[in-house]
Amino acid sequence: MRMIFVSLPVRDLPASRAFFTGLGFELNTEFSDSSCACLVVDRNIFVMLLAESRFRDFINGEISDPTRATEVIMCLSADSPDQVDDTIARALAAGGKPWKPVVDDGPMYGGSFQDLDGHVWELLHLATS
Repeated sequence: MRMIFVSLPVRDLPASRAFFTGLGFELNTEFSDSSCACLVVDRNIFVMLLAESRFRDFINGEISDPTRATEVIMCLSADSPDQVDDTIARALAAGGKPWKPVVDDGPMYGGSFQDLDGHVWELLHLATS
C-alpha cells in the first residue's frame, strides 16, 4: 500500500502544531519531535511540519515564501459542505487567512484558507448520486 508524506516548512512549529491539531488533525508523536510534527490526515496520508532549519536538510536552494507566491495547494476531501465551512471557520479563528471565495458549483462545494505560514489548503465536497 502506498503512502504520501507532504513536507512543509514552518516558522513557528509549536504554533503550527496547535493550529493543525485545533483543526482536528491527529499528531503522530512517534514521528514528531522539537524540529517536526507528523500530522495524520488519513491512514496513509501524512503532513510533516518541519521547522525551517530542519526543512533545509531536505532541499537544495532556498525555501519559497508562500505569502508571496503559491508553491502548492493541498486539497482534502470533505464529507459535507458544512464540514468545508466549519473547517475554514476554525482555521480563520485560529489565525489562518482566507484565500479564495467559496465555490458552489452544482455537485462541487469547496473553500480554502492559508495556514499560519501562508500554505494554501482547500477543502472540497463532491456530491455523489
